[in-house]
Amino acid sequence: MTVAVEKPEKTDPAVVPPHPAPATGRRPFGRSATVAAILVGWLVLFAVLRGRQTLSLAAADLTGLHRWFNDVNDSIGANRNSNPVFLYFFNEIRLVVDQLVTFVQNLISQPSADRPVPQIGWLGVVGIAGYVSWAVGNWRVALLAVAGFTFFGLQGLWQESMDTLALTLSAVFVALLFAIPLGVWAGLSDRFNRLVTPLLDLMQTMPTFVYLAPLTLFFLIGGASATTATVIYAAPPAIRITAHAIRSVPETTAEAAASLGATRRQTLVKVLLPMSKRTVVMGVNQSIMAALAMVTIAALIDAPGLGKTVVQALQSLDVGTAFNAGLAIVVMAIVLDRVTTAASARAEAARRSKNRFLAWRRPLLGAGAVVTAVLVYLSHTYLWAAEFPGEGSTGSAVASAADDVTTWAQDNLSGLTNAFRDALTTGLLNPFQTLLTDSPWWLVGAVLIGLGAVLGGWRAGVTTAVCAGLLVGTGLWSDAMTTMASTLVATVLVMATGIVFGVWMGRSPLVDRVLRPSLDAAQVMPPFVYLVPFLALFGATRFTAIVAAVVYAAPVAIKIIADGVRAVPETTVEAATAAGCNTWQLITKVQLPMARSALTLATNQGLIYVLSMVVVGGLVGAGALGYDVVAGFSQGELYGKGLAAGLAIVLLGVMFDRITQAAARRASA
Repeated sequence: MTVAVEKPEKTDPAVVPPHPAPATGRRPFGRSATVAAILVGWLVLFAVLRGRQTLSLAAADLTGLHRWFNDVNDSIGANRNSNPVFLYFFNEIRLVVDQLVTFVQNLISQPSADRPVPQIGWLGVVGIAGYVSWAVGNWRVALLAVAGFTFFGLQGLWQESMDTLALTLSAVFVALLFAIPLGVWAGLSDRFNRLVTPLLDLMQTMPTFVYLAPLTLFFLIGGASATTATVIYAAPPAIRITAHAIRSVPETTAEAAASLGATRRQTLVKVLLPMSKRTVVMGVNQSIMAALAMVTIAALIDAPGLGKTVVQALQSLDVGTAFNAGLAIVVMAIVLDRVTTAASARAEAARRSKNRFLAWRRPLLGAGAVVTAVLVYLSHTYLWAAEFPGEGSTGSAVASAADDVTTWAQDNLSGLTNAFRDALTTGLLNPFQTLLTDSPWWLVGAVLIGLGAVLGGWRAGVTTAVCAGLLVGTGLWSDAMTTMASTLVATVLVMATGIVFGVWMGRSPLVDRVLRPSLDAAQVMPPFVYLVPFLALFGATRFTAIVAAVVYAAPVAIKIIADGVRAVPETTVEAATAAGCNTWQLITKVQLPMARSALTLATNQGLIYVLSMVVVGGLVGAGALGYDVVAGFSQGELYGKGLAAGLAIVLLGVMFDRITQAAARRASA
């Protein structure tokens, strides 16, 4: 299992460099004192200026920028079939992507031509899934794939699952056509790597919602926009990991090949790519996970599949149906992850294995190919092998059980959950949101710029100033501050959770072995899935989005902190123990201070993950920018506002990312 990078990731959480002991000079104290002075000054000015120049905007109001976006959208719609740029570029891309998606759908999910069923029915798809999993992995992974695909049919979600799979495979195919060559180029060329890295940073920083609105402007609502958005979102992990794989090959190996007369092309094909094959396959794994997450969210722009079922169920508060579809998404994610993970490790595992059946692998694979071909023929020819039998009774049972659990939780736990929700909302969220939204915009901007400069340096301060100015320009300052409040509160909870469990894992190998598989599985699940159980517990409120964001972002923070604590030298821990430190003192005075850069990196990743999830929470009452984006898809007159909200989300993400990354670099310096 690999650490997912579908939500934006700049540094591999599993690899945290050793951390030097914290400086004992006065500089950190001075920085802390400056931060405290800024916050105190903010509170004082807030008490004096509260409610003035807040730039609030009613839900139905539009600014000049929003109306301009609407006019651009209308103009593009009116000239789409006459403007040469659209006629010969965007429309052609949309046509090619549509044809690819339609081709794959006709193969496995949708009726094709005059057939009432796809070209390959359920029996053939299950056979192909099992055979491919066995060929690239092992028999255990093949059994998992067969069981997972059969489960889709038992749930009554076969066609929806195949639509999701078709979009995912189409997007990954297109993404890898560009990503692998670009990754190889970035691995070979320092100049190109420096050029492409900021772009990849931006692409991975932007929450998934943000890709949707501008793409509908150029490719319309539907499968083409969904696939294109997924390609853009899924490509960066493959580019980054491929470049890393090429750069990780020892220079002496490439030099030895060159000394034997190999050309650059021969060195690449015969040395660099074969030696980096395992890592490149890991990049494919990450692209598939990112694509699956994006495809489900792309249901907001009418992408078919499981995501659409989840969205419709969430909008009608049908927890049972949403849970059943969400479970199918989880199963698909696990199957695809295990297959690609096994593919990356199979060759090495085979070399180390003493299994006497390895000599029979090729003949067995040949026999398996024949059996698979027979299953495909049967599913193409006979209706019983094309349409999944049964009425999806398992799915009905799952949905019914989820509804029963929801009803029980609402009847028996509502007092506890409501008390927890109200305490956190009134005690932390509301005061902080009030401070952000009722302060004058220029005061909040000055505070953010000051904090950015103090924590991250002058470059981070300049970036914050630019982002704050552009946020004002979007006309959604108040909504952005509301989203910021939810994001920061959720991040505080993520870090509290991350420190508790991360320290526990870092200090105990047994706890690490027990918790890490669950954290790995949690990182596989697409964001939509997290909303369902918390919608049942807390209802459609902004608190639901915050709790779901905490659960979504906590795994990556926990793993980073655990690795940081584990990286503290044992000699330092032993010396502190010999000096008489108890466990609490050892954690707070030695391990956490020495893991300071890991804590800052965890904050960076937690913020980005939380921002992505809080925005998705616009579907369940989170309001603010998330609601603006969703409303822009569903109400034509609010399209421009939704597009501006997407831009505001990008600005928040860039600002958070630059400040926390700069702070992480300063902490490890």
